[in-house]
Amino acid sequence: MKFCKKYREYMKQREVNVDLPGVGFKQLKKILKRCPKRESIAATNSNASRCGDDLDSSLSGCPDHCPVCDGTFFSSLLNEMSTVVGCFNERAQKLLGLHLATGLQKYMIWFRSKQWKSHSGLIQEGKELVVYAMINAIADFKEIHYCKQGQAFISQAQIKHLEILRSPWLCELIAFHINLREGKHAKKRAVPDLFDGCSLAFEFEKPILSCALFDSVKVDIHLTCSICLDTVFDPVALTCGHILCYMCACSAASVNIVDGLKAANPRKKCPLCREAGVYEGAVHLEELNILLSRRPVKLLCSSIKLPLNCFAFHYSCPEYWEQRLQAERVDRVRQTKEYWESQCRAFMGV
Repeated sequence: MKFCKKYREYMKQREVNVDLPGVGFKQLKKILKRCPKRESIAATNSNASRCGDDLDSSLSGCPDHCPVCDGTFFSSLLNEMSTVVGCFNERAQKLLGLHLATGLQKYMIWFRSKQWKSHSGLIQEGKELVVYAMINAIADFKEIHYCKQGQAFISQAQIKHLEILRSPWLCELIAFHINLREGKHAKKRAVPDLFDGCSLAFEFEKPILSCALFDSVKVDIHLTCSICLDTVFDPVALTCGHILCYMCACSAASVNIVDGLKAANPRKKCPLCREAGVYEGAVHLEELNILLSRRPVKLLCSSIKLPLNCFAFHYSCPEYWEQRLQAERVDRVRQTKEYWESQCRAFMGV
């Protein structure tokens, strides 16, 4: 397993991040050595090296029920994935909380935490956890356990929301990096390109947040709301990974904006993937909202009245975003008024 050696060398180079959890390749490799299919592949490999036979037919993966892989390997890998993803989400929340805090609150956070060093150092930690450990690990294990077990493992990871590339905090970190790079103080301080290739691009007239993490790994996050078909405004990420406008998400969950998504019925489903219970743990993407509000992007003018025809794409500016903000505010005030009027009627028994 060549990747195991490369990964250990990679982690040793990051001495400042010794407290970060990693994937225990040494332990997982010992488990793989007990796999009966792996032993048969090794025997076939030695015979084929003498006879010159093709090994493609023999590398079809484990049997349907492998006691080693089903009972030990994938459960151990799943636990380690959960630890790494949990650590990544926690550190990302702390980093973004510090960046979004203002005034005295920011200084209180700095004084309370002894681990804060710099924005660049914390983003670097996030980058290490995001890709190199998890994506390459899963790809390498899937190469050994080709089909059924590997696919079942990936499906289980998706159900438990352990795909770190679909984490809302990754989207926030990318938006945070672009905001930091293009902010008003960017010229005064050097901001390293820790996320190479971060950009807000367009594909078929739709905004996409792109980030090239490695030469072979690229993340594309679509920023078009599937309900209003407009660029997401005040975006929220559901636990399934899909991003919607906050008001559209409230409408899909059949809740009032005053109660919020936490009041959604657990049986309510995502309008895209139809997964239930995705609203209670929704994450507000504040960094992404800041990025979209000040960047010239193409928007679909379907929510407010503009000189262009409805459903026509155009380049926006802060003035457009302000108009959309005003339109959203009117709708929110109306819903809030209706909510409290209904509460008053219920209280008075009318």
